[in-house]
Amino acid sequence: MGNTPSRAADNIYCQCRKQAAKKNGKLNSREGAAELLGLSVSSLADYELGVTKVVPVDKVALMADIYEAPELCNYYCKNVCPLGESVPKAEVNGLERITLKALVALNKMEGIQEELLSISEDGVVDDTEREDMLRIIDRLNEISNVATSLKIWAEKNIK
Repeated sequence: MGNTPSRAADNIYCQCRKQAAKKNGKLNSREGAAELLGLSVSSLADYELGVTKVVPVDKVALMADIYEAPELCNYYCKNVCPLGESVPKAEVNGLERITLKALVALNKMEGIQEELLSISEDGVVDDTEREDMLRIIDRLNEISNVATSLKIWAEKNIK
């Protein structure tokens, strides 16, 4: 079998292990990773091949720690946990890309403070304010997503 299993190549658990293997050669193989994770090789293979649809949360947390991949926790919470719909989605990019996204999102917030104060001053969002409030929430969600991405970048890159 080659260095990157083709069926698992798009799987986030495999991708994070392979990325971590650049720093820790033991993670280059499923055998080495399974040993560090306290798993059987077949269980890790099932996770990486998508055979196991819901990887146990404690194993995801352990992989995130050993692989130094906090994005695994975000992925799990956003895509696997049934309560995760509201979890901000993180994109694992370089600092430059995250900074650009942050500046764009913050730029879109210009004038929103006054608008939010105007909408909320009476404590009620009436029908005429509904669309504006939904737009404000969308802008705040963009900022939340960028903040989550920056936090994950920092966890990976700043010790």
